[in-house]
Amino acid sequence: MIDLHLHFDGSLFPRTILELAGEQQIPLPAEDPDELKLFLTAPEDCGSLNEYLEKFDLPLLVLQTKEAVRKGMYTLLCSLREQGMLYAEVRFAPQSHLRKGLTQEEVVKAAVLGMQEAAAGSFFKAKLILCCMRGTDNLEANKKTIEIAAAYLGRGVAAIDLAGAEALYPTADFEELFVYAKSLGVPYTIHAGEADGPESIEAALRFGASRIGHGVRAQEDEGLLSLLRERQIPLEMCPTSNVQTKAVGSFCDHPILTYLRSGLKVTLNTDNMTVSDTTIEREYNRLSGELGMTTEEKRQLLYHAADAAFLTEEERGRMKDVIGRIV
Repeated sequence: MIDLHLHFDGSLFPRTILELAGEQQIPLPAEDPDELKLFLTAPEDCGSLNEYLEKFDLPLLVLQTKEAVRKGMYTLLCSLREQGMLYAEVRFAPQSHLRKGLTQEEVVKAAVLGMQEAAAGSFFKAKLILCCMRGTDNLEANKKTIEIAAAYLGRGVAAIDLAGAEALYPTADFEELFVYAKSLGVPYTIHAGEADGPESIEAALRFGASRIGHGVRAQEDEGLLSLLRERQIPLEMCPTSNVQTKAVGSFCDHPILTYLRSGLKVTLNTDNMTVSDTTIEREYNRLSGELGMTTEEKRQLLYHAADAAFLTEEERGRMKDVIGRIV
């Protein structure tokens, strides 16, 4: 399995949050993992992306020290390795972890350390994507994120992203960030076409995004679909999450296999394992059981993920060899 769109703070298990809170003497609304899960998981009838994003508040509360970030990342990646994951790109916003005085670079160094410890001695590999955040008063923080990404490229960091409340802060408003990223040679993917419409995806493409986070609403514009197909721009699709955020009406309405069958380069991902109460295996099982995905289509999705990953050609080739042998 490969997961290219996985948020660190949205994928911490309740038991990990309880452990980190206990070590820091941070009170939580529940002390039992099953009870705490109710505060961390978005319901099926979640009203919007903004409501979905509220579930990140509690994990972020306990991820404000170097040791908590290191341990949280280590624990998450160990769980991915135990799930049989081949490769994962884990994303998070360093600027969201500064409440207790850390710098963005200290946060990234702690996350890289936890990632390296978890992957040591294993075929499983992971890289980090650093998220800039949508907003109106954090331009300098976002630029700092890009500078740190540039400094750590090839040393644990693979790219940057733009995340947050897409409908409130349109993608088109953030061109300056991606001009800056391009000037520093930093690759980027952009959340687009989730809470906002096709215009968000079009802006991301104008900025030179090599991948699109979600892209589910591209189906509202036939011309955009044709452009995505022509350019073979990878879409990081997350069906369960898209249902919860109301990007699509139901799982059966999700266009991922329609996109795949029409020649678009789509990938399957979890988005947030805890907030969406899912795993990458569950996402594949749902595509098979509810949407009729074939084994060949599963293989195709995995090949697309390998092609889209922020990897070297040698790394990509090794991954595709494994996929060909086991799927």
